[in-house]
Amino acid sequence: MVLFAVALLLVVDNDPNEIMKRMAENVEASLEARRQYVYKQKVNAKLVRTNGQLARVERREYTVTPKEKNTEKHLDLLAGEYHKSKKEIIPYDKKGFEAKGAMDLDGSIMEDLIDDLIDDKKSRDGIPHSLFPISSKDLAAYRYTYAGSTEVKGRKAHRIAYEPIPRKQRCPDAKDDDDKEDEEFCAWRPWKGEVLVDAEEFQPVRIYSDLTFKMPWAVKAFLGTNIQQTGFSVNYSRVAPNVWFPATYGTEFRVSLLFGYKRVITMSLDSSDFRRTSASSEIQFETGETAKP
Repeated sequence: MVLFAVALLLVVDNDPNEIMKRMAENVEASLEARRQYVYKQKVNAKLVRTNGQLARVERREYTVTPKEKNTEKHLDLLAGEYHKSKKEIIPYDKKGFEAKGAMDLDGSIMEDLIDDLIDDKKSRDGIPHSLFPISSKDLAAYRYTYAGSTEVKGRKAHRIAYEPIPRKQRCPDAKDDDDKEDEEFCAWRPWKGEVLVDAEEFQPVRIYSDLTFKMPWAVKAFLGTNIQQTGFSVNYSRVAPNVWFPATYGTEFRVSLLFGYKRVITMSLDSSDFRRTSASSEIQFETGETAKP
């Protein structure tokens, strides 16, 4: 009887769907605790030409403050460089800078990428949740496989591989006039990857996601657009019992557009200096030479 109970416990412990369910519940339950922390974020982004020369590099630093439904990010520092040529480098310190007298696609592309991939207004930490299927509403749309266990910083973690369940299997009778909830569930899911889940607190430790498809030939041929190596990874840090934050996050991919525009794009985010504060506290920032009392 004891052996049967132990065997049953092992089966449950290694059930990827149960592990992911518990993780999603714990992530959502910890949102209130995460609201009590203020922290710093550093963002580094680069656009590199095909010859290896920098086209544009930008560094940003934010103070991140919790709010009721989202997170406010105050830009503390912006240091950028537009590399017009190997010898001509133009520094800037304002968002959306574009060089005068030049066809500067890099400026708008850099700004759009940071807004979309680093500063998502619907996310508590700026990272788009759509890249990583870890919320309760995502679970039924993915197939999870237990891939063994590992150890991260002295803590045991479960390895869970995931891939989207084909839309035709999830919603064989889906129609364009389905209600909003069904449309969200039946939406196309392009990501596959692996999740490491802490075996004790069932919080995400590390997530890697990658596209499940290659850019169709028709898109490349007729629209002149190609994207390669579109993978994203995020590592979490335990700042208190059952309170985990995305600590590092990054991606690197290649983009080819019309008119011969080609770039290697790298982006990284580093969160640190987590400080606990009251959930009702308000942080005021300097707007002039001296801080307001």
